[in-house]
Amino acid sequence: MTAAITLAVVDDHPLFREGVIRSLTEMDGFSIVGEGSSKEDALRIAMQQRPDILLLDISMPGGGLDALSLILGQIPDQKIVMLTVSEASDDVMTALKSGAKGYVLKGVGSRTLADILRGIAAGDSYVAPTLSARLISENGTGSRANPFSALTDREREVLELASAGLSNKHIGLKLDLHEKTIKHHMTQIFAKLEVSNRTEAAMAFRDELEKRRQ
Repeated sequence: MTAAITLAVVDDHPLFREGVIRSLTEMDGFSIVGEGSSKEDALRIAMQQRPDILLLDISMPGGGLDALSLILGQIPDQKIVMLTVSEASDDVMTALKSGAKGYVLKGVGSRTLADILRGIAAGDSYVAPTLSARLISENGTGSRANPFSALTDREREVLELASAGLSNKHIGLKLDLHEKTIKHHMTQIFAKLEVSNRTEAAMAFRDELEKRRQ
């Protein structure tokens, strides 16, 4: 039996925090080992509990981004996910550059959040697709000229298998990931490549391979 993913949730809105904790504990595979409402709580929980994943709000007392930097300065391998309402590009970039493994918007559903966390526990990273697309367009000509440079290693792997004709279910089996996790990766890929379906993504992938061969 696979060990449960241990989580801690730090957010200064008790109702939201309690809702996240309740939703995740009702699902198989998660164990809550800590909760708090401030930067100090986040640092204490990270040091004492060492959860597999620490979920942090940005706009909590002391600042979530400051907590992120402090924690990773002391525990470099701690996986941290920002769970926030902020869609500001500066916040997203600061979080990712500081070492956050995920940037999730609070409007996400509980099952989607669970899939994201499973993927991150397995070594993936995640940025809300709408924010990924915006970052790419704001990044200037470099990323826009070659959007494939914005794909993570896992997304490239998923795209290669999808382009070979594998379904989400079969990609999941091959990579030992949940089918819903693969769907999220495909959503990220569509946003980053600015395509609307698997066929367009596969065509873009083949065009990219052809360019590299030339």
